[in-house]
Amino acid sequence: MSQVLTQEGMGYSKVRSATMKKIEAVIRPEKLTEVRKAIESVGYPGITVTEVEGHGKQKGITQQWRGETYRVDFLPKVKLEIIVSDSDAETIIQAIVKAAQTGAVGDGKIFVSDVGQVIRIRTAERGEGAL
Repeated sequence: MSQVLTQEGMGYSKVRSATMKKIEAVIRPEKLTEVRKAIESVGYPGITVTEVEGHGKQKGITQQWRGETYRVDFLPKVKLEIIVSDSDAETIIQAIVKAAQTGAVGDGKIFVSDVGQVIRIRTAERGEGAL
């Protein structure tokens, strides 16, 4: 586990370990339903979905329409954000990979980062209990 720095007076000190992860997955839009069902099937219903555009190493695609060639630099994608406990992170990651993978360029990426704190606004509950 990684250490989370919290403010004490004028300085920072190591107080506790992060016990949560933020999983950000950028996937093909047509895979959203499959990925959502996969995440729910492993027991995790909470998810935030955002429609985004971008490109990876392929730098977009070239398409033909009515005999004309067009370059599409930014492709439509879906970004999922999920906050999970450390112990659930690998299960969620594997569910996303299995559901989103086609084997073709443009399947997407998953980014995982530490989360130091989560606060439920309604109850002011903090930590994993707020998930």
